[in-house]
Amino acid sequence: MPATVVLDDESQDLAVVKVSVSDAVLSPAKLADSSQVRAGDPVFAIGNPFGLTNTVTAGIVSGLDRNSPAGTGGLKGMIQTDAAVNPGNS
Repeated sequence: MPATVVLDDESQDLAVVKVSVSDAVLSPAKLADSSQVRAGDPVFAIGNPFGLTNTVTAGIVSGLDRNSPAGTGGLKGMIQTDAAVNPGNS
């Protein structure tokens, strides 16, 4: 559906996108409760990595409560997966 990018942060692979469509047409995505995730659960990354369109990759949760290495932002409590996650589908 047609949309415009309102704001983006390429370093975080994030964007705010605005669509002009009636609320009746949209329904919110149902996201998992991260406290219920377990090692071995299936995961998917959907997006447009490296400019490729309409891609999906699958894997499993391979670790929980991971921390990023020193010098990479200090993120804590991350979920580790073996699905290929690249800029554009992260």
